Amino acid sequence: KVISKWGTGIDSINQEAAKRHGIAVCNTPDAFTFPVADSVLGYMLCFARQIPWMDRDIRSGIWQKPPGFALRESTLGVIGLGNVGKAVVRRATAFGMTVIGNDIAPISQDFISETGLELVDKEAIFLRSDFVSLNCDLNPTSHHIIGSYELTVMKPTAYLINTARGPLIDEQALLGALKTKSIAGVAMDVFEVEPLPQESDLRKLNNCLLAPHSANASPEAYERVHQNTIYNLLAHLPGS
Repeated sequence: KVISKWGTGIDSINQEAAKRHGIAVCNTPDAFTFPVADSVLGYMLCFARQIPWMDRDIRSGIWQKPPGFALRESTLGVIGLGNVGKAVVRRATAFGMTVIGNDIAPISQDFISETGLELVDKEAIFLRSDFVSLNCDLNPTSHHIIGSYELTVMKPTAYLINTARGPLIDEQALLGALKTKSIAGVAMDVFEVEPLPQESDLRKLNNCLLAPHSANASPEAYERVHQNTIYNLLAHLPGS
């Protein structure tokens, strides 16, 4: 009668089949906006300030000061300006970053005026950004939105961050770019295959920050999603 998704993404649900069978499909929009946006900023700070690598060096007995930079010296490109994308933009502007963005949906002038966001095409995102954050849905138009061409166009000093959906990135193309240092590094909370296979070369590369699909971690958000998932279920069941 009803599929009540715990969370936001419904790309794993065959919505056409559900529609044919008269099954309601529900989710909880804006469920994990704040923790995911915080994760994006955390990854950028790690890369800019080299925090994980300095920690590893110290633990290995190495006293070496790697080059770092301030976020305000950097440009962030955000692909996908929904709830999470907007929250990322607001956080980045608080750090003084230059922020450019792209979305297939119109963005309100009020938000642009508030944040100073510059809307550009995807090509400009890859050419200009020091960080590229993927915050879009997974659908036929966004599958492998990052492939060999995009990775070639990006700056060799740029970092890619994906806290959205694994198949947004062609992982084989990404591995090639990381191994040849076509880009500086990547932070991935999501993967094309989850859990990340033990044999994945991503595990062996030093310019990767990897996490187990946990950017949404937040007790407050979990409780809200628990309640909304049950509410959506009951709201679509006859006699509830």
